[in-house]
Amino acid sequence: MSAETVTRPAAADALARGRGRRAARRRVLLGVLALLIAAAFATTLMVGRTFYPPGEVMRVILGEQVPGASFTVGTLRLPRAVLAAAAGLCFGLGGVSFQTMLRNPLASPDIIGISSGASAAAAFAIVVLSLGDFEVSVFAIVAGLGVAMLIYLLAFKDGVAGTRLILIGIGIAAMLDSVTSYVLSRAAEWDLQEAMRWLTGSLNGTTWDEAVPVALALAVLGPLLLSRSRDLSMMQLGDDTAAALGVRVERTRIIVIVAAVGLIAFATAAAGPIAFVAFLSGPIAARIVGPGGSLLVPAALVGALLVLVADFCGQYAFGTRFPVGVVTGVLGAPYLVYLIVRTNRAGGSL
Repeated sequence: MSAETVTRPAAADALARGRGRRAARRRVLLGVLALLIAAAFATTLMVGRTFYPPGEVMRVILGEQVPGASFTVGTLRLPRAVLAAAAGLCFGLGGVSFQTMLRNPLASPDIIGISSGASAAAAFAIVVLSLGDFEVSVFAIVAGLGVAMLIYLLAFKDGVAGTRLILIGIGIAAMLDSVTSYVLSRAAEWDLQEAMRWLTGSLNGTTWDEAVPVALALAVLGPLLLSRSRDLSMMQLGDDTAAALGVRVERTRIIVIVAAVGLIAFATAAAGPIAFVAFLSGPIAARIVGPGGSLLVPAALVGALLVLVADFCGQYAFGTRFPVGVVTGVLGAPYLVYLIVRTNRAGGSL
């Protein structure tokens, strides 16, 4: 028996063991993220101006009437926590889908104009049309989808290049932000307060009417995106290589864009454009779980954890209360600068 014959099985075994260790490590890290989300969710329900022990919180969740806790936990805190978790999952999953598909960490919906489209539509609906919460949400969802399709069509030329789409998206975002600023400059005082609360990204006053649609959108569109995780991984190798491996590139890209924008639009319609969650979730997840495997699930979990923790800190960690979007914006802006500087020093292009 030759040495080459002996070496091949040994190398294959070593490769298999390495993959097994990475898979086991990945499962452990995902489990830790899930536990942290559960802990943050429980803390949000228990802690506030009044502390309620876990037993009373569980009784409220199970539908029992508990004096004091039924209103505070069941009506105020529970819808807010559900929306925080669901919106975080949507932002994380939608953001990393764009970043993976376009192979660029800057290809996030809140960077390339999709969130700006939803924000401009919402501001117009609030200030100019004086519409209610439901109508504002519909405007935001439709505008998010419409802006995404516009960016895609403008960037399409024998396929979609990630850099071209990002640059077009940044330009459209700048125009839409100007529209939003103009609309706000013409707003009456009450409309301005309402619009600014929405544009900042806030979970204050959340009811089940806002939380349930986001959860339903996540239940429908989330599995659709997860079913495309293998195709997205192949597309990271380039469109030509992915097509050679059997991926229907343009069909996959359209499905991913519609599903990801749908998630972002529903979350934005309910909670406002919570800054940088879609942008941060993917890179943070990549640092946590390491290379290999899809980032869709890890990024979704990171997004949920970010929103839950940021909202809790905004309520209780400072001398005054801040909307969740302010806290995530403080975290995200320095990271965006760091990412651009690091890319520039490495000699790469955005």
